[in-house]
Amino acid sequence: MPKASANDLHLVPLGAGDLIDRAVRLYRRHLFTLMRIATPPVLVSAIGSVLWTVSKRGVSNTPDVTSLAFYILLLCVAAVIIISGHVFSLLVMGGASRNLVTHLLWDEPVSARTTYAAVRSRFWSLLGATILVMLWLGLAAIGAYIACFVLLMLVVVGAGVMLQAMPGWLAIITGVIGGLGVAVVGLWLFFYLAGKVAYVPQIMLVEGKHIFEAIRRSFSLAKGNVRRLMAMTLFITFATYSALMVLIIPLGWFGYVNGIDPSPWSTTSWPAWYAISYSVIEPLSSILLTPVWMLGMSLLYVDERVRHEGYDIELLAAQKLGPMPELDVASPLAPAISAAPAHLPLRPSAAGNLLGLR
Repeated sequence: MPKASANDLHLVPLGAGDLIDRAVRLYRRHLFTLMRIATPPVLVSAIGSVLWTVSKRGVSNTPDVTSLAFYILLLCVAAVIIISGHVFSLLVMGGASRNLVTHLLWDEPVSARTTYAAVRSRFWSLLGATILVMLWLGLAAIGAYIACFVLLMLVVVGAGVMLQAMPGWLAIITGVIGGLGVAVVGLWLFFYLAGKVAYVPQIMLVEGKHIFEAIRRSFSLAKGNVRRLMAMTLFITFATYSALMVLIIPLGWFGYVNGIDPSPWSTTSWPAWYAISYSVIEPLSSILLTPVWMLGMSLLYVDERVRHEGYDIELLAAQKLGPMPELDVASPLAPAISAAPAHLPLRPSAAGNLLGLR
């Protein structure tokens, strides 16, 4: 029996474990290409982190008012660079979505050139969408925090009341369980709201929608994705911090051997070389894990369309049928792959297919 390739789409919806497994297998197949795609925005963030560390140490140590003003200005510049690096990373993730989806459908090669060409083709639209998505995520975080705060106050009041009617240990256990329940509710609420805009970049690049059309479509497409999005995020967060520890521990041992206290409470006593090395480790570690997030979100987008729109039929048509003639038929849902700009590669048979999707 032939083995299934890493990018074969199953004809059934995928669970969280299947999505993570497929993202990791695709990551292993295209490791160095994906790292090249993720490197430029991470380098921008790393430069901002170095400037932030230098300026922060300068603010703490300089007695000169002019130098203090200079370092404060440098802090502001560093903050702008760091934020720009994260925004750039989101833009690149959006640009990678079209390349990854065409790879999933037609096994088109994954390349940094194609990804950045897609980013250039919709740069301003992607930038505007990214800003709106970040604002929405901020509102989602604030809403989840307020809900958690209110529920936590109710749990504390309830535990105080129970202290009067039951043993103290039982009230404490009940309060701890209630606190954990509040944390779970807060996470669920945040991912429920965040998931509504999870597919905006993919929709813009794959379906050719404009910003607000993409947001509306993402709201309609994101149904029942909370657990899978939460599982994907928690997995990538755990993997990122694991990679971070792999890099930080050797640096900490090296600093300790050279008489440096590596604990985070002793940052003011660190020499400049150690502080700068520590500050660039976090952004550099994300070079390894950002591609997993790009793959995971693209796979999740494809899976949502498989669940709700029979998107897997596009794969069957592409694999089994030859080129179809141009049909003036519009999809009632969304195009499988929108017409690409002239400088983006697209399979010749994509102009028409079994369902007339364009």
